Amino acid sequence: MPAEKISLQNAKEDKLFYFVANVVVYRESDSRCLILKRSEQEKVHPGKYCVPGGKLEWNQLDIAKPTRMNGDVLDFENAVETLLVRETKEEAGIDIEGDLKYMNSVAFIRPDGIPVILVKFAAKYKSGAVELEKGSFSDYAWVNEDEAREYECIQGIPEEIKKTREIINQ
Repeated sequence: MPAEKISLQNAKEDKLFYFVANVVVYRESDSRCLILKRSEQEKVHPGKYCVPGGKLEWNQLDIAKPTRMNGDVLDFENAVETLLVRETKEEAGIDIEGDLKYMNSVAFIRPDGIPVILVKFAAKYKSGAVELEKGSFSDYAWVNEDEAREYECIQGIPEEIKKTREIINQ
């Protein structure tokens, strides 16, 4: 029998994580990638430059509308792709191609003690002018990996930009 609601009642506490996905957006016209400056009020990496992304939330898994039934399991296909397309639009006002290229993952513990699994992807810029999400970001830049080193970025961002440029240009 399929689940009737999302619940943690039967979950094992030591197996619970936030799930976060980020995307390095590559603009072909000038071979640059987008970085965004996080608000000083953020719990994680306040005031540092990052790339678009966000947490997968329960409300994005509508029990009444799975993309398919897999026996008694409710499947939600392309959840990460949908998350990153939406977050990039919300955070930066731009559209990206839906064809994501996997880069890597990181598990980390936030300063408030919450464990996180972060997966990172590369995607091509599609269209739109950057318009930052009010209250969440204060600045942005289109940079290559060398230029990114001039900004106070979250550790690894310049290397991810380099890797994105390599992946996209293969």
